Amino acid sequence: MANKPKTKYRAVWLSDIHLGTKACRVDRLVAFLQSISCDYLYLLGDVIDLWSLKRKWYWPTSHSDVIRRLLKRDVKGTKIVFVPGNHDELFREYNGLHFGGVEVSNVAYHTTADGKRVMMIHGDMFDHIVKNYTLITHLGDWAYDWLLAINIGLNAVRRRLGWGYWSLAAYVKRRVKKVISFVSGYEQSVAKYARQHKADMIFCGHIHRPDLREIDGVMYGNCGDWVESCSALVEHLDGRIELLRFGMHAEDGSERLPHIDEHAEAQLEVSGVAHSEALARLSMEFAADLTASGEHRAVFDDEASSDSSVLRPSAESDIHTATSKDSAGDLVAVGD
Repeated sequence: MANKPKTKYRAVWLSDIHLGTKACRVDRLVAFLQSISCDYLYLLGDVIDLWSLKRKWYWPTSHSDVIRRLLKRDVKGTKIVFVPGNHDELFREYNGLHFGGVEVSNVAYHTTADGKRVMMIHGDMFDHIVKNYTLITHLGDWAYDWLLAINIGLNAVRRRLGWGYWSLAAYVKRRVKKVISFVSGYEQSVAKYARQHKADMIFCGHIHRPDLREIDGVMYGNCGDWVESCSALVEHLDGRIELLRFGMHAEDGSERLPHIDEHAEAQLEVSGVAHSEALARLSMEFAADLTASGEHRAVFDDEASSDSSVLRPSAESDIHTATSKDSAGDLVAVGD
C-alpha cells in the first residue's frame, strides 16, 4: 500500500513539546511530523523539560526518536531554528551557535512568502511570575504536572465509556479569573513588543494556549503545546498562516492522531544513577545525534549587522537571528 503523500508547508512552528515528561503526547507529535514536509522548522522553546527531568527522570526511547526525527530534517534540506524557553533555558547560553544544521537563537526572525516579517520568541520574558518568583513558578509547575497526572487516569475511564477527551487542567485555568487576566495581559505585551521591533507578526509559546489573531495591528500567534492542545502554526507556500489543531480538547472533540499506550514504552535505563549523571548521558546522546545530522560546528558571525545575522550561507536567506547583543535586550519585558 502506497504511503499517503506528505502535506508540504513552507514553514512550521512548534513549541512546548515537553520531552522528558509523561504528559508529552509524543505519539501525536510523531504522527504529525510523519505527515508533513517543510522548508523551515522553528522550535519555540520548552522542547525538552529540564525542570521535570531534574525532579524525576523520565526519558522513553520514543522521546529520543522525536529528537532524531527533528534532526533528520536538516539532512533533507529543512532549516531548523531552536529558540529556547524557560524549561530548557540552559540552551540560551549557546545563543548564536550552529550545531549541525540547528541554529540556537534566543530571538529569531522569518520572512513569509508574501514579505511579512515574523518575530519569534518563547515568551516567558513577559511572565513576571517566572521572571521574579522562582519558588512560586516551580510550585505552579508541580501543580500543573499533578493535574495532568490526574487527567491520564480520568481520560482512561472516559475512553472506556466512549466519551471524548476532557482536560481538568484547562478547565481549572478557564475558571480562574486571574489566569484569564494574565493571558490577556501577556498577549497584549507580546504584541506591543512586536510593534517596537517593527514586526508584522510575532509567534511564541509558553502559556499553552494556541491562538492566531490580530492584536492592535500585529498578527499574534501562539503555537500552543504538545501536552494537551497538540497544535502547530504553519505557513502555506503562498505565505498564508494557519493554526492546526489535532483533537484532544478541540471543539469537535475529535482525535485525529493515534494513541499509544504510555506503559508500553521502554525507558532509558538509569537505575541507581544520579539525575545529574543521567542528564549528562542524555546530553551525550543529543551530541551524537547532532553530529550524525551534519558537521558539528560553532559559528560566530563577526561581520553581522547590529540588528541581525544571516543564518543560511546563501545570500538569498530569509531567516535572520538576533545577535547576542540584541538578545540580551530582548530578554527584558516591555514597560508601560
